[in-house]
Amino acid sequence: MRIHEVLHGKSSQDVITISPDASVRELLALLAEHNVGALVVSRDGTLVDGIVSERDVVRRLHGDENALEGPVSGIMTAEVATCEPDTSTEDLMVLMTERRIRHVPVVSGGALAGIVSIGDVVKSRMSQLEFERDQLDSYVHQT
Repeated sequence: MRIHEVLHGKSSQDVITISPDASVRELLALLAEHNVGALVVSRDGTLVDGIVSERDVVRRLHGDENALEGPVSGIMTAEVATCEPDTSTEDLMVLMTERRIRHVPVVSGGALAGIVSIGDVVKSRMSQLEFERDQLDSYVHQT
């Protein structure tokens, strides 16, 4: 299975982005509003400048209680692991495991095309396994 298939299976293909200049407090509001665990940081909504997650906020707040008023750029990950629509889910699972990350932006032709979470990958993998099981069951029970 390829990442573009995972994206098509999502209930929404919208990618919520946040400006690097936005405050961490604004970030928290967007995370809660959209019920997501990470946002792509982008100045223009097309280029990936970084990624910021709930974990980034927690880690910063632990050491700096004033972090809520600071900019997202101060807590984001700037070196972002990305994938392309034709990346296999297996390759993405390896990347997520090796880098210990839960969200990966999908980039096509240099532009942001989506975002995939570990939950999206697990859901697609489960669907694929269920399909294969059903096919095997059908084959075995044919007369």
